[in-house]
Amino acid sequence: MKKQIATAIICFTGMAVMSQVLSNSEKPNRMSNPITKQNVQFISEGLTLQGNLFLPENYDSSKKYPAIVVSGSWTTVKEQMAGLYAERLANQEFITLAFDFRNFGESEGQPRFFESPSMKKTDIINSVSFLNTLPFVDKEKIGVLGVCAGSMYTLMAASEDKRIKAVVTVASWLHDAEAVKLFYGGEEGVQSKIKAAQDAKKKFAETGIVEYIPAISETNNNAAMYGPYDYYLNPKRGAIPQWSADKFAVMSWEDWLSTDPMPSAKKLNSPTLMIHSDGAVLPQYTKKYFNDIATNDKKLHWMKTELQSPYHQFNYYDQETEVNEAISEASKWFRLKL
Repeated sequence: MKKQIATAIICFTGMAVMSQVLSNSEKPNRMSNPITKQNVQFISEGLTLQGNLFLPENYDSSKKYPAIVVSGSWTTVKEQMAGLYAERLANQEFITLAFDFRNFGESEGQPRFFESPSMKKTDIINSVSFLNTLPFVDKEKIGVLGVCAGSMYTLMAASEDKRIKAVVTVASWLHDAEAVKLFYGGEEGVQSKIKAAQDAKKKFAETGIVEYIPAISETNNNAAMYGPYDYYLNPKRGAIPQWSADKFAVMSWEDWLSTDPMPSAKKLNSPTLMIHSDGAVLPQYTKKYFNDIATNDKKLHWMKTELQSPYHQFNYYDQETEVNEAISEASKWFRLKL
């Protein structure tokens, strides 16, 4: 099992300024209901973040709707799994928001491609504040959904922000100091990456120069994700123009490897649904987090798969079987809890 894990480093591994009706050509493998997408922007810690707000079919601005913030995996942008899940949930009569975290995509923030779980947690909290400014959002019915590492950021945010009334995670990436050793070369590998990050931070502070490695590579074992991971390599899946396959800020390693979301479970009181499988990443960590969640209003939905961990993980990003089941379960949960 350890050998399998060690060889498979995966994903982690308010004003509307424009609106348009999504065409079928813009959303391959997506549902065809005529929902509306608005480009929006909001402020997080002084920076302007860009997002897509999805409005359901037959949207009526005089009504108030439950709303959901959707977050995707590490390094990703709003046009990847976050946008897909946000669009699918809008087809279930929710207002949904997918946005670019600071330092990524169309949002502001320096250094670019700097992955910080703490900053992303704060951006989610600020996205909830943005939704609270919208007159057609029911402020007492705001939920959050995270995919992969987006689950980590989402759970941490929900454990701190009582305005979040319901939580769903899909194929959650959750780790602690022991788990990261399985993926990053043991204690020596982890400490080496943390040292490299500290050196990169010092260099950036002194010179303004950011050191980068590839976000993914099949040939460079120094890449953040090293391996033949089709989602990130296939232009028909996650290798879209808006996402960068060649830039991951080296300084990210310290923040990534030293983050431990596990203690936040004991502070999480919002109704929580966790969707996972034995074939997704670190299933024992999702089970442990679930058991530690403070509220008894929680549910663990375990999907069947013949794939070994962690290879089922990628299917949750865009494959119809996994996405459809996750959206079905999430929609039922949000209708019940919001």
